[in-house]
Amino acid sequence: MVRRPVAWVTAIVLFVEAVGIAWVNWFMGIVVERQDMSLAGLDPDVMSTSSKVAGLVFGLYFALCGFTALRVGLRDRAPAGLGRILLISAAVVHALLGAFAVGLVGWGAFAFMMVVLGLIVLLFMTYDRLEATRPDAKPDAGPVEPGDAGGPGSAGGAGGSGSAEGSGSGVLPPPPAPSVP
Repeated sequence: MVRRPVAWVTAIVLFVEAVGIAWVNWFMGIVVERQDMSLAGLDPDVMSTSSKVAGLVFGLYFALCGFTALRVGLRDRAPAGLGRILLISAAVVHALLGAFAVGLVGWGAFAFMMVVLGLIVLLFMTYDRLEATRPDAKPDAGPVEPGDAGGPGSAGGAGGSGSAEGSGSGVLPPPPAPSVP
């Protein structure tokens, strides 16, 4: 069973990435602060502070995504609601960052982004397949037709006549083929 280990590895990678992103942005903020240089007339203190804040925000975002993946692994159920939205947005962010990383940083950063994207997609695929094949999941039976098994007027119903048409598996026969004049 691959589901839980994929969720745990995804969570660990997202937690490590959260710390790494926060640390890199914090370090860049310190570098900008110590250079005391202006970029296109921007105040170095504003650039330093914005880099640190962005690092904290993205770090918290990836940590929250990692917590969601960890929760999926612990509960052994597919993410739902806000957790699903967070993980989908993380997949989109990694796809976009991977595309930009090729030109700006290199193929190593691109490979890392694609590995994380692959882990998130694999997490969704394994748990969606699990939900579709779960034996305790009840399929949508639809409305009960007269003559169906268990419906009124069938052999299994309260006032059933016991006819062969209603005592089968509850599957309706196919409709007749249309006649061509």
